[in-house]
Amino acid sequence: MRAEAQAIVDNLKQSLALLRRHLDWDQAILRLDELNTLAEDPDLWNDPANAQKLMRERTRLDDAIGAVQEIEQDLADNQEIIELADMEGDSDMAMEAEEALSGLLDRAKTAELAALLSGEADGNDTYIEINSGAGGTESQDWASMLFRMYFRWAEKKGHKVETVEYSDGEEAGIKSATLLVKGENAFGWLKTESGVHRLVRISPFDSNARRHTSFASVWVYPVIDDSIDIEISESDLKIDTYRASGAGGQHVNTTDSAVRITHLPSKIVVQCQNERSQHKNKATAMGMLKARLYEEELRRREEEANAVHSQKTEIGWGHQIRSYVLQPYQMVKDLRTGEESTQPQNVLDGDLDKFMAAALAARVHGENADVSDIE
Repeated sequence: MRAEAQAIVDNLKQSLALLRRHLDWDQAILRLDELNTLAEDPDLWNDPANAQKLMRERTRLDDAIGAVQEIEQDLADNQEIIELADMEGDSDMAMEAEEALSGLLDRAKTAELAALLSGEADGNDTYIEINSGAGGTESQDWASMLFRMYFRWAEKKGHKVETVEYSDGEEAGIKSATLLVKGENAFGWLKTESGVHRLVRISPFDSNARRHTSFASVWVYPVIDDSIDIEISESDLKIDTYRASGAGGQHVNTTDSAVRITHLPSKIVVQCQNERSQHKNKATAMGMLKARLYEEELRRREEEANAVHSQKTEIGWGHQIRSYVLQPYQMVKDLRTGEESTQPQNVLDGDLDKFMAAALAARVHGENADVSDIE
């Protein structure tokens, strides 16, 4: 077998091993058998909500396990074809099998990404909260650039986007904003974007054209449904109303309808101003608060919870997850994965998938650093 083909085979075996580890293969097989048995129980649909939940789990497991089994079988078949072609000196047959292996590697990477988006809340809609860091106008302008970046990313995905909260900066940009992104796997894709984002550029607000460094924080948390019960005591809440501010339009009015809720034990603050009714804004803000508390619980369950939590401690040096440099050179670099782009304008226009995929993969690869080959 040629060295190029052997390299593809080795990569395929590594992807398959990671998929098996991520699925917890033996437990996944047992759980699928259990779900298949439950699906044959005529009493299952007496509780439609639970039945639908179980059927979604069954479909996800069946697809994931089936994908791994098909790739393993196709890998074995094409290895046999290459060995036979080598014995008979048939270079055309060998080339065809090698091309099939390349396509198989693409399928494995796609299955790997699908497995990465199988977390408890990955399929949910999500909130994206953006806050400017210290630095006044510079950081506020940078926060507005991030707002636009995520808006554009969501639009390219075909997701629906709503602005829940938007607070203008003093001279330009925004102090803070919250987006609601509705679409398939919205939280799963965006969850690794939480952290501090750093911009280096020649400031358009500096008459001396000096280079400035700005920071803004992003926090992503999933929308939760009524089946998830989050208890919040009224005594733990501080509720403020204020007049909405923004760029104008139908969401901004002249009454104190905007609502800000502070959860005193966790210090979490959520805001909503997109409705004219204070009552509706309060209801939305309470939903956002429950989502934030749920996200905190999800994060605690992850092995890397402490590392992720440290990203929130300060909007400044030493806590950033990604650096965007516009001058003196052009580079966007993710400091967690090393993923880079020399086209920052494309990234700021929403070209984020490769950064998100690398960060998702890093979570699983980090947990499964010792991967053995599949024989």
